[in-house]
Amino acid sequence: MNALIEPLTFEFMRYAVVTAILLGILCSVVGSYLIVQRMGLLGDVIAHAVLPGLAIAFYLGIDIFLGAFISGTISTLIIAWIQSQSRVKVDVAMALVFSGFLALGIMLITLLKSKLDLHHFLFGDILGVTGGDLGRTLAITLFVLIGVKIFYKELLFYTFNPLGAQAMGLPVNLIHFGLISAITLTIIVSMQTVGVVLVVSLLIGPGITAYLLVKELHQMMGVGAVIGVVSSVSGMYISYYLNVPSGAAIVLVVSGLFVVALLFSPSQGILTRPEMASRSAKVVQQLKRLRR
Repeated sequence: MNALIEPLTFEFMRYAVVTAILLGILCSVVGSYLIVQRMGLLGDVIAHAVLPGLAIAFYLGIDIFLGAFISGTISTLIIAWIQSQSRVKVDVAMALVFSGFLALGIMLITLLKSKLDLHHFLFGDILGVTGGDLGRTLAITLFVLIGVKIFYKELLFYTFNPLGAQAMGLPVNLIHFGLISAITLTIIVSMQTVGVVLVVSLLIGPGITAYLLVKELHQMMGVGAVIGVVSSVSGMYISYYLNVPSGAAIVLVVSGLFVVALLFSPSQGILTRPEMASRSAKVVQQLKRLRR
């Protein structure tokens, strides 16, 4: 019990653990929509596309999170525009925008002689979370979760059948923009925790693990949120006691839980599928015959 309580005696650890819990829930809920839409790469694109906005905002002396949000949103609009105006597939458009925005960000940092801490941006520093950062994370988490709760049916319809949603008269463009905004906000607040390099794992990992365990979207969100919280808190304690980077520790726990689910999921596990179970039973029977 003392091992659980000791880290919480430090204020920075309390801030970090609460922030990790909030992001574990937020990333799992938002990431579920990316998974069912098969748009996991979009999270990686936005995570890197915020760099030009960070560089410009830092140079102008305005809130860097505002610059990151604008830059990330513009990147998704460009992807949608390329897809609608040409025969280029969405995955190719995302790859192009991903590399272009990353290069532009690096170029702006050099030209503007920005003192933006790239190491902090790439790998995060959850132990440096302040009360203000925690408040912003809490506000964004509540805003996104309340939005998902209110518009759950519309989001569900749009996610699985966008053409049908459009035919029913739903404002699909507005829904798409709202979903992209939620994803961008989630990535921006997650950068403080794990950084750009690892943010996609936190966004996708808990949700895809839950996907192997349950069937319904709302169940996927709930189970994913539990997995996200467990992974985030466990990673924080591993970071504290082993003196390793917290972001990497969180992501490794997420990856480890995914491997366990991949192998032992009751319905989809590699080692627990019905055909695997019957094959194992046949092997056991053959071994028994050989012993006789």
